[in-house]
Amino acid sequence: MRTIRPEKQQAVAALKEAITNAKSVVLADNKGLNVAQVTKLRRELKEAGVELKVAKNTLIAIAARELGIEGLDSYLVGPTTLAFSYEDEASGAKKIREFFARERDPKFVMKAGILEGKVLDADGVKQLADLPSRDELLAQVLGGIQAPLQGVAGAINGLLSSFAYALDARIRQLEGAEA
Repeated sequence: MRTIRPEKQQAVAALKEAITNAKSVVLADNKGLNVAQVTKLRRELKEAGVELKVAKNTLIAIAARELGIEGLDSYLVGPTTLAFSYEDEASGAKKIREFFARERDPKFVMKAGILEGKVLDADGVKQLADLPSRDELLAQVLGGIQAPLQGVAGAINGLLSSFAYALDARIRQLEGAEA
């Protein structure tokens, strides 16, 4: 393995840090995008806690190899843009898909992804994009917890009402017997 120049070592170190800190990474081919589209995409991704970077395939390969990530080399062909999701695993893939569905522009093609140190193919990245967001998942869990509790509360309320009606009827019955 040949040695790389110091400035390239810095770029590899920066990539390694970004990959390590990210909850997921999406690798995409962005050839054909104009500067305005890239700027708009970068702005939208930043709002979602996703950083967009363009890097040389050789540097990405070195960073991945040094991090022990295997199976990425076959996806490192042509121009590669990386989207680092720092807040949640699905946000980068989801935002990229939404952006290009809205723009009706298929030029940005998801090649692969990295999730928990494992390489995902394009279908895996699409499945990641289909996952509900963290907030949606929490709402679903809370809804799942609330539904049975509401049922129990309704049952207890029904029992208490029945008991109150029975007690009221018994009191009237006793008052009627005394008169």
